[in-house]
Amino acid sequence: MNGLYVILPGDVDDPAVPSGGNTYDRRMCDGLTAAGLDVHEIAVSGSWPRPDTEARAVLGHLLSALPTGSAVLLDGLVACGVPEVIVPQARRLSLSVLVHLPLADETGLPPALAAELDALERETLHAASSVVATSEWAARRLIRHHGLAPHRVHAVTPGVDPAPLSIGTDGMSRLVCVANVTPRKGQGVLAQALETVADLRWTCECVGGIRRETKYVERLREHRLGARFTLTGPRTGPALAATYHSADLLVLPSRAETFGMVVTEALSRGVPVLTTDVDALPDTVGVAPDGSVPGMLVPGDDVDALGAALRRWLTEADLRKRLRTSAQLRRETLTGWDATARRIAEVLQRQEAAA
Repeated sequence: MNGLYVILPGDVDDPAVPSGGNTYDRRMCDGLTAAGLDVHEIAVSGSWPRPDTEARAVLGHLLSALPTGSAVLLDGLVACGVPEVIVPQARRLSLSVLVHLPLADETGLPPALAAELDALERETLHAASSVVATSEWAARRLIRHHGLAPHRVHAVTPGVDPAPLSIGTDGMSRLVCVANVTPRKGQGVLAQALETVADLRWTCECVGGIRRETKYVERLREHRLGARFTLTGPRTGPALAATYHSADLLVLPSRAETFGMVVTEALSRGVPVLTTDVDALPDTVGVAPDGSVPGMLVPGDDVDALGAALRRWLTEADLRKRLRTSAQLRRETLTGWDATARRIAEVLQRQEAAA
């Protein structure tokens, strides 16, 4: 492969809006470069996946300027909503699309908009030479939902950096939720569940972007939990590492997830996880080598179930010990970002050979 053009959202490196998708994109590009590929990054500003006319024109111009036959990997947030731009270019470029989350799976979309985005995404993905999904679950979903040929869809899971074991706070009461504050991530469900355990000792810190769903954030700030439940905004680098280091339990009450990178970030530090049993999350939590599960899984969007699991965590010392031990064992089985980059490179090289 002579070179690879990677088309990214304009905010891919903006620390004010960190996301799993942006992290994946950045680590993928860096890993491919480290592996010896000639990577050309092109960040395209716009309100993706529903950009204005100017952003569509810019994307079209950028793709048109690439040499015929070029290998191009597009972030699905940019590509999937604009088939009128992507499909014509797919006839002369070797296009792959990396899907972090199917567009219609974002929680809270009006049904008509979800259906529109779904149809646009289907058209784009059928035109692509290959599709990369971030988990086996997500790959199966794309194949089934969009009627894609299985040999064209590849699961490439995120990696995770090695990290020291977290010391926690007191082994029990420090709860953290690391996720952008949006309906899909379920912080509202978490706040309601925490109200059911208000008689117990705990604090909960929600770490993640608060600029995308401002009305949701405003409603969430009206909770009745006082200083015990806080929205800190996003953290990256050492500040995020310090958050994990003091955590006793990661809580991720998502309504939809194609992987859930914060789960493996917590497990890499030996921090147990309380999350939902939706989509790819059970596989991401996984099992330790001894067959134990390093966390608890509850149904999505279920305040009572989440509250009951929190109560068990806060009152059952044997459970906490068992989950911490399992998380420390699971930590040893996680793979790094170098493996992710190698897998992406294999997919792209096979595609080039087949062209």
